[in-house]
Amino acid sequence: MKVLIVPGLTLRSVDPVDVDRIRVAGGGADVVVASDTETALAEAADADVIFGGVSRSMYLAAKKLRWVHAIASGVDGYLYDEFRKGDVVLTSEKGLVGEHLADHAFGLLLMLTRQLKTAMHLGPDAWNHRPTMRAKEIELTGATMGIFGFGGTGRAVARRAAAFGMSVMALDRDPVPVSPEVDVVHGPGDFDDLLGASDVVAICCPLTPETRGKFDAAAFRRMKTDAILVNVTRGEVMVEEDLVLALQSGEIRGAALDVAPREPLPADSRLWSFPQVAMTPHTAGASQFRAGRNIDRFVRNLERLRRGEPLEGVIDKELGY
Repeated sequence: MKVLIVPGLTLRSVDPVDVDRIRVAGGGADVVVASDTETALAEAADADVIFGGVSRSMYLAAKKLRWVHAIASGVDGYLYDEFRKGDVVLTSEKGLVGEHLADHAFGLLLMLTRQLKTAMHLGPDAWNHRPTMRAKEIELTGATMGIFGFGGTGRAVARRAAAFGMSVMALDRDPVPVSPEVDVVHGPGDFDDLLGASDVVAICCPLTPETRGKFDAAAFRRMKTDAILVNVTRGEVMVEEDLVLALQSGEIRGAALDVAPREPLPADSRLWSFPQVAMTPHTAGASQFRAGRNIDRFVRNLERLRRGEPLEGVIDKELGY
């Protein structure tokens, strides 16, 4: 068996100890770590397994390929037609990234609710704006968090929301299990109700044909006028111009965003102009634990592959998650 490792943004390098673990898990597999794009393309030709990003050209060159393990929680970048329609199995780190994404979601949310963005922007002059800032500060206790997408990220957000004294509603397209914080997981038909009942709406879903553009003008109209939108998963779930208009007209209170409908978000986007928007440049996915967790899953999956057992984190390539 030949295993090709293609480092990337979330897996910048692989320690020799981990290379040895992968070799052992693969039953003495030939493990190659690609140093650049050209090497990855050449080595893909006879690879049985690829751990990392797989471009279309790599996929077409990889005639022996059986399985790809992604180094991304969202796999929309892998689902070009040939891969999506082919027999190669795709797994990912889905379910493993929720903790740091949820940390980031609440960091951004608190930037708005506790006027932290304003204080940082004003610097020393903030002392001259204390009454105004205090008048705008919000306590989360008793507020309702509505979570759109109840996978690993949604569940991690729910745990933190409950710790802040919030009540939690959740919605998912699939009949997923409840959690200690959520006694009912609503289905797609309850989308309007979730929006209308939530003081904070957290987008925690993957990008799929169903979710692309889901948060449009109609969705923003259904939200409370004092609600805050939080998104740390995929920006294309939102329609940029509709979000701008909702913020401009006061249809929603604000937005806490790590992702944007266009990335990088151009300097002329009106989203930059709103004081009630807190944004970071798609950095929520970073954690000192992320690469290790995904390597551990890959090692377990290699062992499962050899034993003919089901793999962890399998992606339904038609559904996109």
